[in-house]
Amino acid sequence: MAKYPVKQPLKNLAEVLAKQLSQIETDMKSRAVTYNNLKSNLQNIERKNAGNLLTRTLTDVLNKDDFVLNSEYLTTLLVVVPKTSYAQWQKTYESLADMVVPRSTKMILEDSEGGLFTVSLFQKVVEEFKAKARENRFTVREFYYNENELKAEKEEVTRLAADKKQQYGPLLRWLKVNFSETFIAWIHVKALRVFIESVLRYGLPVNFQAMLLQPNKKSMKRLRDTLNALFKHLDGASAGTVTDAAVEIPGLNVASHDYYPYVYFKIDVSLVERK
Repeated sequence: MAKYPVKQPLKNLAEVLAKQLSQIETDMKSRAVTYNNLKSNLQNIERKNAGNLLTRTLTDVLNKDDFVLNSEYLTTLLVVVPKTSYAQWQKTYESLADMVVPRSTKMILEDSEGGLFTVSLFQKVVEEFKAKARENRFTVREFYYNENELKAEKEEVTRLAADKKQQYGPLLRWLKVNFSETFIAWIHVKALRVFIESVLRYGLPVNFQAMLLQPNKKSMKRLRDTLNALFKHLDGASAGTVTDAAVEIPGLNVASHDYYPYVYFKIDVSLVERK
């Protein structure tokens, strides 16, 4: 009675319902965008972790001890080697350029297709090494070790995961509460439509009874036959099959209803049934 006072004009009640639903929809879109952005960003990072050796992120596998850092002359490259070429790599990598550091290669990651190896060499022969590596079907991955960037990437993953977890509980609770509010509003719209349709159909003064019937599937036809027999005297037009296009709340299933001598609206409760 406080929320939808029956003494209010129907127009006012309809406006209250529309305003409430509009606010819920606006809030839902805002919350969904925030949550889905977090989820999408986290999924993008997770996809990178699941990629191949040429594309996947390396924050969880690299260590600064694997690289020659802060050297004026030396650098360390990452090379993707097919599994079938491991022996060839070990035999040839030192001779792919003149200034490769002997015994400097080490596998740091492996997947089903190959391995990711480090190799240290002089900076001035990097381009020569890359060209010779391509000729031997070894792929040099463009990567420069930056401890601050790797740390920031790890922290970003941790932050996104924490934010997603933190938002999930409140979002779920909000959805449950507002699904209930929306369903209540929908039922009130049904009640308004029953009232309006009954007045339009049968006139004034108001003299009708609204009720809820919940038959099982097997008794649907028998119930319909019984109701038609009871109320056919109210409206002879119902003898034919006339289709009345229904206007439902946006976002819910829109269907057409057969015309009956009594006012009838279907309430589809399947959307709240637990699976």
